[in-house]
Amino acid sequence: MTDAANVDIWRQQATGKPMTIDDSSLVEQCRQGDSGAIERLVLKYQNRIYNVILKICADPDDAAELTQETFVKIIENLAKFEGRSSFYTWAFRIAVNLTLNYCQRNAKLAVRSLDSEEASRDHQATQALKELLSDDSAPDPAAIAQNKEVYEIAIQAIRQLDEPQRAVIILRDIEGMSYARIAEVLDVELGTVRSRLSRARNRLREILEAILS
Repeated sequence: MTDAANVDIWRQQATGKPMTIDDSSLVEQCRQGDSGAIERLVLKYQNRIYNVILKICADPDDAAELTQETFVKIIENLAKFEGRSSFYTWAFRIAVNLTLNYCQRNAKLAVRSLDSEEASRDHQATQALKELLSDDSAPDPAAIAQNKEVYEIAIQAIRQLDEPQRAVIILRDIEGMSYARIAEVLDVELGTVRSRLSRARNRLREILEAILS
């Protein structure tokens, strides 16, 4: 690792704040073969990309492998990155596409359902999530993340969605991405994002109704 990379890591650890590194500069340095710049790009995005992949594929080992594969593809295709979208959006598009393709190829995807005991124990959290998914208001990602019980119920219920619905609801309601950025990441029209998200939320409400019944 280069001295510059070590300094950046030391600063991050000392301050507890995320690194603020200009992605375009890092991309250009990577294209010139700077291994330190590659390490900084990985360090900057690996946790967020891993967490999104994990929520879609629901398996930590698979998520780790897919994260590694994502960064291999990112590095291999940096020369093709034209900057029409942000690097962040481009990287997430690669990650989500890899994960969705993987899930579609592997019927062994583990989907955990909530049994009656879990539903009874987490009744209040489930009810709170239903309210967050109400028709007249979009869920607040911060509110979901801050309530551990609600978050766990959300992730378990989301795992029962099909992959495209799972991806859009994770990006919007868990990650808090804008509709426009989701459209870029998934490479679909803005209207497709809205309709897919609406169907996903409706399906989640059905799952939650089944849990509460």
